[in-house]
Amino acid sequence: MPEAPKKSPHKVSPDFSVSEKNKKALHFIEDVTSKPDEIQKLVLSEILSRNAHVEYLQRHGLAGQTDRDTFKKIIPVIKYEDIQLDINRIANGDKSPILCSHPISEFLTSSGTSGGERKLMPTIEEELERRSLLYSLLMPVMNQFVPGLDKGKGMYFLFIKSEAKTPGGLVARPVLTSYYKSSHFKNRPYDPYTNYTSPNETILCSDSYQSMYSQVLCGLCLHNEVLRVGAVFASGFIRAIRFLEKHWPFLCQDIRTGTLNHEITDPSVREAVLKILKPDPKLANFVETECSKKSWQGILTRLWPNTKYVDVIVTGTMSQYIPTLDYYSNGLPLVCTMYASSECYFGVNLNPLCKPSDVSYTLIPTMAYFEFLPVNKNNVVTNSINVRDSLTEKEQLELVDLADVKLGHEYELVVTTYAGLYRYRVGDVLRVAGFKNKAPQFNFICRKNVVLSIDSDKTDEVELQNAVKNAVTHLMPFDATLIEYTSYADTTTIPGHYVLFWELNVNGTIPIPPSVFEDCCLATEESFNSVYRQGRASDKSIGPLEIKIVESGTFDKLMDYAISLGASINQYKTPRCVKFAPIVELLNSRVVSSYFSPKCPKWAPGHKQWMNIKSS
Repeated sequence: MPEAPKKSPHKVSPDFSVSEKNKKALHFIEDVTSKPDEIQKLVLSEILSRNAHVEYLQRHGLAGQTDRDTFKKIIPVIKYEDIQLDINRIANGDKSPILCSHPISEFLTSSGTSGGERKLMPTIEEELERRSLLYSLLMPVMNQFVPGLDKGKGMYFLFIKSEAKTPGGLVARPVLTSYYKSSHFKNRPYDPYTNYTSPNETILCSDSYQSMYSQVLCGLCLHNEVLRVGAVFASGFIRAIRFLEKHWPFLCQDIRTGTLNHEITDPSVREAVLKILKPDPKLANFVETECSKKSWQGILTRLWPNTKYVDVIVTGTMSQYIPTLDYYSNGLPLVCTMYASSECYFGVNLNPLCKPSDVSYTLIPTMAYFEFLPVNKNNVVTNSINVRDSLTEKEQLELVDLADVKLGHEYELVVTTYAGLYRYRVGDVLRVAGFKNKAPQFNFICRKNVVLSIDSDKTDEVELQNAVKNAVTHLMPFDATLIEYTSYADTTTIPGHYVLFWELNVNGTIPIPPSVFEDCCLATEESFNSVYRQGRASDKSIGPLEIKIVESGTFDKLMDYAISLGASINQYKTPRCVKFAPIVELLNSRVVSSYFSPKCPKWAPGHKQWMNIKSS
């Protein structure tokens, strides 16, 4: 197996060799991409040999075999529901080797859901090493395109999220929260590439307001040292800019006086920020002058003039935020550096300054064993993707290995991990864009079945249908029925929010009060999964849901428009989500009234069944 680049020692001399570190990382990438199939065989063999006696593999009759052909013949391709009983046993305290020979150290909560609750992905301690490895490759790659980044700081808005404990005592939390709370991040050795404006204490503060306020304040205090800015998702970075737009007078006051706002009460945060914050009337005046201007176009380059690029995810549903980012950044390069999920960290972007539409990721073959399920477009007009939920025996045999994918073809990603997932369907659809040596590079196309997304939330068509079905019961006393509906993720507001367009048939004589439509909004939100409800109630990353009532005949007009573009009248179905700007404009032009959810839906950390166990 190729040797991963070594970490820097904790104590380093002033002439810490960035160039040597970069060279090792780039050599590692060259090495693993030159022989991906050979490495993938070794990875699978290692995973299967160390887990030979786990219950799951024995149940399927693998009998200690470690070769690829036997594995593919015997082990089924699965989705989360197929292992949910095993996951629940581990969550409830069963410590026997069910999925993995190594102890499960915690669960990583996926943004994908099952039965309305976050999926729980098992992980083991050594996975932190693999995640750290992938992070260590990012800046050596970036340095080839933007040299000198080790001479300044990165202003990254990073946050932890709520965590819970399973009945068996294991922590369940998002993968980034797990990483930020680990010693790999908190006690990371000196590295000029992880020199951030935000002290660890501000990142690890569980109060989202205090965390955001203190991170923005530190970024302003160190504005001349900032060479790159970013967050995980584009939506999160835009929220930080909007936070500055709202709170800059208070931030300027702190900078002017060198004192920290009394609303920041966390002692460790106060101590860390006050090491950076000093009275600076000149800087306060500068920030005040820029923020007072009517237009905020280019505010990033005005306040942080040395910034070279914006490091955020803008692929998939995050692409909807590109125009807003361009506006605030004056067109700075938007950089997507890596591809990862709760199940596994996958790969890196080796051409980070490419256009967002051209982003491709090179999967690092040492991270896990990768397979690819071919997918097909099933509708020329809607460009929808056909990925079956359950696979026939023939389809199970159609999966191809990393080294065997074909240029231009689309696949659903399937992974086998060191932590106990075997032939697990991640749900991401990828297209082969090219090759680095012998290793394929993939465009991220979409998340399977997702119709609506604002932040990390993912709402599919079935969930949307059920939510609408629950909501329309509020209309029954008024003899009103829902004729047709569609939806839209509106990101022109910050935070973005879901919009439902409803066409009604009202037979009753009593007018429907606005409060009833507001109840419909809330009922819809209450029916959504826990990731959406957390985004609304806790993270404040999603705005109140809006229902827009449209004129009678609107959806007939929508069908006419689709047919004019080439849709078949015999096969036309109302789309449950719209993105195409002219269609959104058509719908908005026929709105007669609109209503917002009056309050946040209920949400609590953990799974509902855990709450029931605690209360019983």
